[in-house]
Amino acid sequence: MIEQCKLIEFPQKGDDRGHLVIVEGNHDIPFDIKRVFYIYGSDKNVIRGKHANYYTEFVLINVAGTSKVKVDDGTNQKIFCLDRPHIGIYLPKMVWKDMYDFSKDSVLLVLASEHYDENEYIRDYSEYLAIIRNC
Repeated sequence: MIEQCKLIEFPQKGDDRGHLVIVEGNHDIPFDIKRVFYIYGSDKNVIRGKHANYYTEFVLINVAGTSKVKVDDGTNQKIFCLDRPHIGIYLPKMVWKDMYDFSKDSVLLVLASEHYDENEYIRDYSEYLAIIRNC
């Protein structure tokens, strides 16, 4: 599962007026975008996420500043550094995710494949491990 977590480089257009980054659902990312949110104002020592999802896939993009994302599939872990506004990380369903090490100016944009449903979140790591082992 962790091998499905990957960095994606998005198309950029730019000239002397600045840059434009394009992200289209089912084109640049492997799902329709049903929800968009962003995280900002998190201190460097804050850990966000700390959950897995039964159904939702995500793409995370630091559109400003930097952050790190640790992904975990119950067996393996991998850390990604998001430090360029045209690079994102794709996270499939059922991957535990922690976002952390936010720079002061960090704005982490999150694109999700599903609408919010609290019932599809697994927020206890021990429970997550038990579920993964029974799949």
